[in-house]
Amino acid sequence: MSGRVRAVPVAPVRRPTLLFLEEVRPITPVFLDTEVDMSGVRTHRAGAHEQGRHYSTTAYVLYVAARVLARHPEANAAVRGRIRPRVARYASVNGKITLDKTVGGRRVVRSAVLTEVHRADLDAVQAEVDRFRAGDPATMPEFAPARTLERLPWPLGQLAFRAGVRPLNRRHRTVGTFAVTSLGHRPVDGFHSVGGTTITLGLGRIADRPVVRDGAVAVAPVMRLSLTFDHRVIDGAEAADVLAEIKDGIEGFAATGRPGAADAGPSRQSVAAPQGGAS
Repeated sequence: MSGRVRAVPVAPVRRPTLLFLEEVRPITPVFLDTEVDMSGVRTHRAGAHEQGRHYSTTAYVLYVAARVLARHPEANAAVRGRIRPRVARYASVNGKITLDKTVGGRRVVRSAVLTEVHRADLDAVQAEVDRFRAGDPATMPEFAPARTLERLPWPLGQLAFRAGVRPLNRRHRTVGTFAVTSLGHRPVDGFHSVGGTTITLGLGRIADRPVVRDGAVAVAPVMRLSLTFDHRVIDGAEAADVLAEIKDGIEGFAATGRPGAADAGPSRQSVAAPQGGAS
């Protein structure tokens, strides 16, 4: 019959994303956003490029946000349970990033967790971002959990996924304590996403826009920065403080021309999250 629709099973490579979306349904999201003047970042990036170094916008945001969250333990946390809810606050700040990957000929989102980001310098953060972006999800050991979810029957995959992400004592390593996701490579000004963490940051494109400086209109590179927070864990005032401090930290590159001093190098225990994450 002409026009007949035939439904087919979801491709196995989509299972990690579907399992993730099913798991984050209890989150109560609230959405904030602001604009960030990226002039300092642009200047810093240009200077680094002359020295043969490259930094992505994602790396700058990871670097700054991790240090902000280290000062806000209430936000660097996760909640679990409905009858007897419990909150875990984490000493480490682990950032989850989303990755545009092709698996089995299909374009899918995969995610990875960078551990101890608040102790990593900008070069180390960028090195980890590059490693995961360039890595093959079909062979990298960090993506083995996602490959397992692709093979398991749906009911077993649900059980395996929940066992990996629900316990609070391991959630900071399998899901991260905050998430960063970007669509800035396309003409997307802003968007909001739920990354499965208390704080999720969404990065839009950087575009030249009119700004007011010292009472005069000027043109500056501006990025829309969105923040989604889980209202079960923190309230709006705390989330607004986090967003404001991240904005100030990113724009602070204009004053310093360089990132702040790092406490230590990154942990080499960065892992791929066992879920698709937020695109």
